[in-house]
Amino acid sequence: MTTDFAPFLAWLDDQYEEMLAKTIALAETNSGSLNADGVNRVREMLTEYCQVLEGEIEVIPVAPYQNLNANGVMESFPLGDALRIRKRPEAPLQIFFCGHMDTVFAKDSSFQQVRWLDEETLNGPGVADLKGGIMVMLKALEALERSPWADKIGWQILFNPDEEIGSPGSAPLISEAAKQVHLGMIYEPCFPDCNFAGERKGSGNFCVMVRGKAAHAGREHHLGRNAVRAMCDFVSDLDDLNGLRPGVTINPGLIEGGGAVNIVPDLCIHRFNIRLVDPADEDWCLGQIDKLLAKINARDGISIELFGNFGRKPKVLSTANTKLFELARECGQSLGMDLQWLPTGGCCDGNNLAAAGIPNIDTLGVQGGKIHSSDEYLKVKSLNERAKLSALILFKLATSENLNWLEEN
Repeated sequence: MTTDFAPFLAWLDDQYEEMLAKTIALAETNSGSLNADGVNRVREMLTEYCQVLEGEIEVIPVAPYQNLNANGVMESFPLGDALRIRKRPEAPLQIFFCGHMDTVFAKDSSFQQVRWLDEETLNGPGVADLKGGIMVMLKALEALERSPWADKIGWQILFNPDEEIGSPGSAPLISEAAKQVHLGMIYEPCFPDCNFAGERKGSGNFCVMVRGKAAHAGREHHLGRNAVRAMCDFVSDLDDLNGLRPGVTINPGLIEGGGAVNIVPDLCIHRFNIRLVDPADEDWCLGQIDKLLAKINARDGISIELFGNFGRKPKVLSTANTKLFELARECGQSLGMDLQWLPTGGCCDGNNLAAAGIPNIDTLGVQGGKIHSSDEYLKVKSLNERAKLSALILFKLATSENLNWLEEN
């Protein structure tokens, strides 16, 4: 390790108690994606935490979340505001930092408090995904700002309110940032063994609605058109697409329909997810689904309609992204970490940034695991370890004489 970096990395050792306390405060502030008030409370806390960075702070409303309910009615849910902070847009190297404020735990979830599992392990909602990661990001940036190399890097932070539901409202903000930056650093939790996520599958969330005709199940069963039966046929054919295209998986997830058993059901809703590794697979999937829809729509008295889209493209590693990972691995080795990057079926805002051509590492956050469950945990010592890793990456980027690889795709 270059000795000039050591004092600025050592400063982070003294920040542990503050990082831990603020992580706990954030985790115990419920910010389920559809709890707009809670997300905005987190935004207010982060606004205060970021004052030390002396950046330009901007609160940005995002579009409401649209969802087809079980009655076939499109509902609109307000989302919390995004928070953007920018500094030194004239600097030669521009970096995009991103972390989401929302969690998967709704306002009425029973999982609201943190507790210690042992001296090194904290259990709580969002402690790993992603509130601990937020503190890693902020302290790494503060270390940069305290260093003599700060003027070499301009940066912008986006704290978005809706990543856990696919970033539908904040996706335009990510696309906007992609036009202004050279690389991205995103603070999803790393794997439990501390490694990075590399290539990621793309993802699409879809909903289909079948409408039929209600009728008395005894007297006039023949006059009815059963929406549940039609949906069952669609779901069966949809699931049969699995295995026909390498890397494509389709998961039928939820069916809502019917009611009293003496009535032929006239409405059924189904929600499903598709994962894929090749962007070209999107067209294949949509083409196959169109055939299934046409088959159902050809039935007398039955109609079926598709909603949704592929919200996240597959993250395919470019040459520049691979070199960014190599830089991170070298920094990790300097800090006693043996880091690799591994493919994953999961997706995040790193998919969106990569789709816009921006190399990024999207698992720079804390070490933890069992995310999206009441067993979610954080290894608290990783707050310091991962902050040092990000800070060293920033120092290396700021002092590098050759960053031409950032222009390679």
